[in-house]
Amino acid sequence: MTIFPTLDPELAPAVSMIPSLDLADVHSARATLDSLVGTALSDLSYDGVDVREISAPGLAGAPDVTIRFFTPQNSHDPLPVLVWFHGGGFVLGTAISSDPFCVDVTRELGFAVANVEYRLAPETPYPGPVDDGYAALTYVHEHAEELQIDPTRIAVGGQSAGGGIAAGIVLRARDEGVVPVAFQFLEIPELDDRLATTSMKTFVDTPMWHQPNAILSWQYYLGDSYSGPDDECVSIYAAPARASDLRGLPPTYLSTMELDPLRDEGIDYAVRLLGAGVSVELHSFPGTFHGSALLATAEVSKRGHAEALGALRRNLRVPLAIF
Repeated sequence: MTIFPTLDPELAPAVSMIPSLDLADVHSARATLDSLVGTALSDLSYDGVDVREISAPGLAGAPDVTIRFFTPQNSHDPLPVLVWFHGGGFVLGTAISSDPFCVDVTRELGFAVANVEYRLAPETPYPGPVDDGYAALTYVHEHAEELQIDPTRIAVGGQSAGGGIAAGIVLRARDEGVVPVAFQFLEIPELDDRLATTSMKTFVDTPMWHQPNAILSWQYYLGDSYSGPDDECVSIYAAPARASDLRGLPPTYLSTMELDPLRDEGIDYAVRLLGAGVSVELHSFPGTFHGSALLATAEVSKRGHAEALGALRRNLRVPLAIF
């Protein structure tokens, strides 16, 4: 693996211990990630948080969509809600892998979180995952009173591939005009199947995520009919970076990592949102790599976590005293 001079010294010792997640062997990669998640969840406390599973009807006869729904214990007032999508290159991961983040948002901000279990590629390529996410979003909106959430304070967000799914769903919500999304929250999002940015071409062997995995990820997600980066049939809801019109989207928080092949497509999307008149908060964290925020004891990870929660609080109008 290449040595990167700008890698944060606090993150450097962990690089050699990060297991390989090679998407060429999906079964093995899933097993490896599931093992890591199991270890991370073994000490997770749910104190102060209620979690239950609810089901949203799938679109057009698709299977029901499971949502892990988090609320603060003893909450009464209608709450802001974050509809959240986990990462994993469209191929890996489960909703429960995001439980630590969901617990933090619920406990520290007093939000509800709808953590969506979307179907994975290659078994279910696009549009399945976006359909699942949109079904979950519309269910949360339609059942706001029952779920004790505020339908005017719905945020949609995700990390990595989940960030790409979230961005696609927000575009779809804008175009269909049924669910008013108040805020878009995109962490290290995977947005562009064309893989033509400088960071994508440069970072071919970075930790956690690299160009070879990105290529496979999009091939799995877009399915057998996908003919490559020049395919003009790719939907903007699958690859949001292809959208030519970003007007009318909600205020956005977007983060990128310096040593991440996804860095430049995230920055470009944020700049284009700004050019379309969307209010954007963009953070590009130095010395970091894709997924390095999981190393939560590093100062840069703590700062990123605090800034992300702060952006959610500000944009969904939660009083500072709750924080």
